[in-house]
Amino acid sequence: MRKWGKWVAEIREPNKRSRIWLGSYSTAIAAARAYDTAVFYLRGRSARLNFPDEILAEDPEGEGFGSGGVMSADSIRKKAAEVGARVDALQATLVPPQPPPSPPLPQQHHIQIQWRSKNPDLNQQPSPESSDVD
Repeated sequence: MRKWGKWVAEIREPNKRSRIWLGSYSTAIAAARAYDTAVFYLRGRSARLNFPDEILAEDPEGEGFGSGGVMSADSIRKKAAEVGARVDALQATLVPPQPPPSPPLPQQHHIQIQWRSKNPDLNQQPSPESSDVD
């Protein structure tokens, strides 16, 4: 997850130092599904997937999937981005948008409660109001 709240996905190409950028998504699920799509195209049925049932549901006959490295990096990127974008759109419809926060209610009474702990914090200096004698 990036610090601005987006989830990203990328995968290293087999036997190369280069990476395939798979996209930036609003949800972790979309990024994981994009990764699953790419790794399945690269490694075939031996790929370790986050959501193995989802890949098989998309292409039950195995047509087009699991070509074992025959596809180009651009084709893999395109397919993974399509899946990620579709999952992102589905996730956005499933999760209702958060309403804006309501303004805080004015406080009418302020009550301060002090608790005496059996295990006081010994790293703090005692305040002048407290006493060691109970």
